[in-house]
This record gives sequence, structure tokens and C-alpha cells, in this order.
Amino acid sequence: MNYELKTGVFVGSFDPFTVGHDSIVTRALGLFDRLVIGVVGDQVHKPNMAPATERMQAIQELYADEARIEVKPYYGLAVDFAKEQSAQYIVKGVRSVKDFEYEREQADINRQISGIETILLFAEPQYASVSSSVVRELRHFGRSVDEFLPKRRNNYEL
Repeated sequence: MNYELKTGVFVGSFDPFTVGHDSIVTRALGLFDRLVIGVVGDQVHKPNMAPATERMQAIQELYADEARIEVKPYYGLAVDFAKEQSAQYIVKGVRSVKDFEYEREQADINRQISGIETILLFAEPQYASVSSSVVRELRHFGRSVDEFLPKRRNNYEL
């Protein structure tokens, strides 16, 4: 029997990785045998972006007890990264109509150029306003952002 793991990739800069990202990962785990979190490498020049190794380490520590999750850097197109990981799907989170329109267009192009499907998971209502940029801004102005950052769970379960 030729069994192939059902694999999804969830890509982003994750600067920082928020409770909204964690929600998408938790829900995506119910759909896949393997989930690869692709962290944009240092080739992307965003002001004050933490190094990819730091962003990856924070995510790896968060999911240290979940063997189905891998965290890797990625460079270039998400579809190329998905192919490198033998993934059949790209997972994206959607918080608003604006996000939906952008992600729908990306999904259409990605499918045309690669045949890889995109699964859109809508943000849970309590996370619809949480974004990495908002968390960075709050942190910049000295506000606590603990409520917007996920906590590590032991014996990760859905």
C-alpha cells in the first residue's frame, strides 16, 4: 500500500507568532497527518523583524510535544516550499473580508501554477483583531502583550 501522509504547510513571517496563529495551527492539526510551519527567512526585509532563527525557536518550543508539527525556514514562493515538503495543501488564516479577497486571489494563482490547493480557516471571533503588527506596536509602546501570545501546552491535544 502506497500511503502518503496528508501534509499541509502554514507559512508566514510570524513576527511574533500570536494566539491567532496558534488557533489556526490547532485547528489545522485535525485535518492533516503532518503540518509544516514555514517561517519566512531573513531575506525579507521588514523593519525590526526578529531573525528567522528566533521566530522559529519560539514556535518550536511552543509545539515541542507535538510530533506532527515541523518548523522550517522558507524562501521564495509558498507553493515551492509546499512542494519541497511534499505538501498537498497550503493553510491560511483569514480574519476579515480584506484578508479573504487577498487570500482567495493568492489561492487561485497558487492552484494555477502548482496544482496545490489552499485551505482558508476563518479566525475565531476572539482573534479577529489580533495581528502580529498590532502586537509589535503594543510592545513598542511598552504594553504587555502576554494575552496575545500563545502558551506552551504539555502533551498537546486537540
